[in-house]
Amino acid sequence: MTENGGFEPVFCTIVPPHVLDRLAQAEDPVVHGPARRTLRRDAYERTQRRLTTVVGATAVATLADAEPGKPRRTVYDARNGTDLPGRKARGEGDAPGKDATVNRAYAGLGATFELFLKAYARDSIDGNGLPLDATVHYDEDYGNAFWNGEQMVFGDGDGEIFLDFTIPVDVIGHELAHGVTQYTANLDYFGQSGALNESVSDVFGALIKQYTLGQTAEEADWLIGAGLLAPRVTGEALRSMKAPGTAYDDDVLGKDPQPATMDDYVRTGRDNGGVHINSGIPNHAFYVAATTLGGHAWERAGQVWYDVLTGGELQQDAQFTDFATLTVKAARARYGEGEELQAVTKAWERVGVRTL
Repeated sequence: MTENGGFEPVFCTIVPPHVLDRLAQAEDPVVHGPARRTLRRDAYERTQRRLTTVVGATAVATLADAEPGKPRRTVYDARNGTDLPGRKARGEGDAPGKDATVNRAYAGLGATFELFLKAYARDSIDGNGLPLDATVHYDEDYGNAFWNGEQMVFGDGDGEIFLDFTIPVDVIGHELAHGVTQYTANLDYFGQSGALNESVSDVFGALIKQYTLGQTAEEADWLIGAGLLAPRVTGEALRSMKAPGTAYDDDVLGKDPQPATMDDYVRTGRDNGGVHINSGIPNHAFYVAATTLGGHAWERAGQVWYDVLTGGELQQDAQFTDFATLTVKAARARYGEGEELQAVTKAWERVGVRTL
């Protein structure tokens, strides 16, 4: 909670700053131009979010006659500008239009809403029917997507490195899951608590994709952002939960720096203390737990993670050990001394995180 008793929204992007920094240093202006523009825009939006937090964010309006358990989606079109939210392109219940990007954003908002409602009985990201707003076609060649504390925003990509950011449904789910964290544990966006913040979004982003596709843990690819990288890039996604550090290895993009275990934990002052890098460790722990249990990952492993996120015991500055310990406690509380507890405990052992 913030000092004024509200939840502190943060500016969270799907593409890490270290990736954009690398692209911004490329010799080819076709590559470095959009990357530099994206970095400048991200810096501006991040500053605006901090100012809004200090002044006090405007409360998101809710409808008194809204039907519980039903999504309220609105997709806006920025028309390659930066004024938010932009022109309304599709509202709840409207038929699909000709713009595939608008339709994908609308469907992704719905898929996220459905997973949280059907699997965890959560009515929207705040648990109280919060309207889900998204803006597409943001800026020119904008190579990112973000949650700004109030809504989702998607760039079209530059076509050279990144494609349209509405293509992977897990990107949509990832960013909206930052909203769930904002309204629950409100994890600090720095160091290990920030890496947990990012990891939780990857976990639920992956679960939303698997739920949408009807996949079991064994059938899933466990990739975050598959389909986002352009054909010229040597890589398959932004991150891999199954094998952190292997999502891409490209002359221009660089090599995926994520560690899978604490043996390779990265200490850095960049990217808010490596929040997008070290998230690979808790990501891999979830993958191990989910695949050990088998079946649908959103059911048992996902339930444990959700219980921790929303249970009230997870502190804002939680470290990996704190989160891991709470997952063990949650598994025992919900499932007793059975295979769920063993799977969760061994998953954290596998990545080198102690449980107390």
